[in-house]
Amino acid sequence: MSLTDDNNQRRPRRAPLSEKAWPLAKTSMLTLGSISVTLLGLLFITFIIGRVMPIDPVLAIVGERASQSTYDAVYQQLGLDKPLLVQFLYYLWDVLHLDFGTSLLNARPVSEDIARVFPATLELATLGIIFGVVLGVPLGVLAAVRKGSWIDQVARVLALVGYSMPIFWLGLMGLLVFYGILGWVGGPGRVGIFYVDVVPSVTGLILVDALLDGNWAVFKDAFSHIILPASLLGYFSLAYISRMTRSFMLEQLSAEYITTARVKGMSEWDVIWKHAFKNIRVQLITVIALSYANLLEGSVLTEIIFSWPGIGSYITTALLSADMNAVLGGTVVVGLIFILLNIFSDLLYKVFDPRAK
Repeated sequence: MSLTDDNNQRRPRRAPLSEKAWPLAKTSMLTLGSISVTLLGLLFITFIIGRVMPIDPVLAIVGERASQSTYDAVYQQLGLDKPLLVQFLYYLWDVLHLDFGTSLLNARPVSEDIARVFPATLELATLGIIFGVVLGVPLGVLAAVRKGSWIDQVARVLALVGYSMPIFWLGLMGLLVFYGILGWVGGPGRVGIFYVDVVPSVTGLILVDALLDGNWAVFKDAFSHIILPASLLGYFSLAYISRMTRSFMLEQLSAEYITTARVKGMSEWDVIWKHAFKNIRVQLITVIALSYANLLEGSVLTEIIFSWPGIGSYITTALLSADMNAVLGGTVVVGLIFILLNIFSDLLYKVFDPRAK
């Protein structure tokens, strides 16, 4: 046997490229299929809701005094004379092209309205989740490490109040105390009346746009308006995140590998953050993603109380005005947010947990 043959026998066999690519392609196809089915189900549900609501979209357009011929013309123009399956296919085609119809309130495309109001909610929810994560995660870890101490008791009380206290009441009390009495923060709205449309809208996020424009006066005023509602939303996310972090950490700190690490003389800092906390990161990703999604779609009361022009107040106003195109368009966007955040969570799983790769 030659030396070349001997080396070939010792060299480990490499898997063909097709064997490596197939699992990735299969996972990608399954993920794409799951997303497609979920999105299709969301669109079907919103379509059915729009049809079963006790609101006549034709009367909302033409008014109650319109003639029967005008009513019939608009009825056919909206495609309501066609079978439900055909209507759903038309609806599906329009949504895939980001066409949610025209708002009955302002006669503008709903997609343009959503693109205009969504950055306000995104900015508010992002600051809220940052507040909740930065304070909630360390608080939950400390509460678990110092179980039964005063820190643990404070964390549990904060979580209990956050779960039980109505958000509209806290918002009103916050405005009364910090805006009405103390004057520490700005009032309702995104900016004061003197700063409306002062900086050009580049991203729709007024804090970012003010920084890009170099206008510190607008930035300061916008920050004074957003700090109270963002802190309020952040407190509710803090209550949930700290409670779940505490629960996850208690489970890890009672495991045998933690006892082994301490017996070996490892420092408490390394035991807590490099071992116990490292093993709860994947679980926290889900908690934080769900909290963020809830802030993006569940800040309706906060936006109404603080006159915040976001997607929550937009959907509420549209619902009260029987503007179903706007309601359904906003609902689809909110559902899409949940889907995208779930995909993002799955990607982070693979980053923090090699077993998920």
